[in-house]
Amino acid sequence: MENLVKAQVANQKQLDDVNAHLSVLEARLAAQENSLNTSILTLNQQSNAISAQLAAVEDLLKKSRIVNPIAGTVLTKYAMANEVATQGRPLYRIADIRVMTLRAYVTGDQFSAIKLNQKVKVFVDEKEGKYREYEGLVFWINDKAEFTPKTIQTKAERANLVYAVKIRVQNDGLLK
Repeated sequence: MENLVKAQVANQKQLDDVNAHLSVLEARLAAQENSLNTSILTLNQQSNAISAQLAAVEDLLKKSRIVNPIAGTVLTKYAMANEVATQGRPLYRIADIRVMTLRAYVTGDQFSAIKLNQKVKVFVDEKEGKYREYEGLVFWINDKAEFTPKTIQTKAERANLVYAVKIRVQNDGLLK
């Protein structure tokens, strides 16, 4: 248009009209670019918010998985399949039964012969009056005497005061 005005084919008003129209189009383009940049910024912010929500959901899913802290055998079930479980409520009781802790009671006469980390023989009833023998290790001895537990059946086995002893025994699967 400028060349046409220089060649005197078009007049100045036509050039001004074209320049004004061009300015309006450039302003619209700049406004659309600003709007597009704002939309991109908004979408990035929404994406960050959605990423944070996704991370929160993944964390909840991770917390909802039931993972045993130890390998072992379920001793007691407190909840059944398809029941609603709440946080902090136990679902079951589990124990590692590869090594069993046995509690025994010794009289005052036997007390002086027992010491920590002493290897002992543990006898368990088997069929036909026989005994199964296990090797155990004394790992705890009560330093205070206590009254004989009610589980001691005969008066001959019962002493007035006994000492509790804990013994670790490797389980071959037969100890319960």
